[in-house]
Amino acid sequence: MDNKKIEEIKKLIESEKENIKDQNSLNDYRVKFLGKKGLVTELSSMMKDVKPEDRKEAGKTLNELKQEVNTIIEEKKEQIEKELWDKKLQSEKIDISLPATKIKKGAPNILEKLIEDIEEYFMSLGYDVVDGPEVEEDRYNFELLNIPKGHPARDAQDTFYIEDEEILLRSQTSPVQIRTMLKGKGKEPIRMICPGKTYRRDDDDATHSHQFMQIEGLLVDKNISLSDLKGTFDGIAKHLFGHDCKTRFRPSYYQFTEPSVETDISCFVCHGDGCSLCKDTGWLTVSGAGMVHPNVLRNCGYDPKEWSGFAFGFGAERLAMLKYGIDDIRTFYQTDLREAEIFDRKESEIDD
Repeated sequence: MDNKKIEEIKKLIESEKENIKDQNSLNDYRVKFLGKKGLVTELSSMMKDVKPEDRKEAGKTLNELKQEVNTIIEEKKEQIEKELWDKKLQSEKIDISLPATKIKKGAPNILEKLIEDIEEYFMSLGYDVVDGPEVEEDRYNFELLNIPKGHPARDAQDTFYIEDEEILLRSQTSPVQIRTMLKGKGKEPIRMICPGKTYRRDDDDATHSHQFMQIEGLLVDKNISLSDLKGTFDGIAKHLFGHDCKTRFRPSYYQFTEPSVETDISCFVCHGDGCSLCKDTGWLTVSGAGMVHPNVLRNCGYDPKEWSGFAFGFGAERLAMLKYGIDDIRTFYQTDLREAEIFDRKESEIDD
């Protein structure tokens, strides 16, 4: 191996490294010395012509050249990357005094938030939150609720039947009350609420939906009277609409309660003076309720001479529309972030 050639290559290795300024020139440097036809690579191909006794020394020299070139390449690569990074930081520096970009955020579903609020209130009174199947049997949805087959009350519910008018999508959450009473076997007092989806054949518009959320409640014990229902309703009304909220009962009729009542709250917009929201009555209807019908108690194993109870039912959408001033029920099932902002703002106003 020609020592003079080796010395020339060493000098080139040192002199050429000064020309390395960027990734392209770094790659050119690597190819010039370590490529397939590079100067150091060509020396490797000459090893076969070196005398056996000189090969050890020649191999050592060749390895040193390779190591030197690789060291220069790594150092220059690190230097170039650092310079590029410094330039990027300089060009992309952030002025922290500038106002930040506002990122829109979502909000909890208003119905879910309302239901959780009602659940927490009733749990503080010792009520259980109970769930049940949405695909229900006719006997739980109607018959045990004192609504036998052929009864006109069934027509008003416009039920979604699935199989031979025996299996259906529940038209109310009352079947959960029936199932809970049957588990009590006529011996255990019951305090429960059952929020959940219900389904009825209806044309969707601003105030109606074929699917809606109901929140029903049931209390069964001894010596329960209508005044207990009035006190319970008065408490949840004030919790939802403020301590100035007044309540009243009006006679009504439901097949599964006797006596039955419509429950009203004082209009929180006009405070009883009359406005478009309350239709100039000063009152807003929010739910139906009543004392559990003796036949329903008897159907579930409770002796109506010994046990009594009350039941009530709210529409979650109805409560939310009143509380937050929403005029279209379809708003609850959209994903418009502008609506979320409105909910957040109104919630803050209510909390204040």
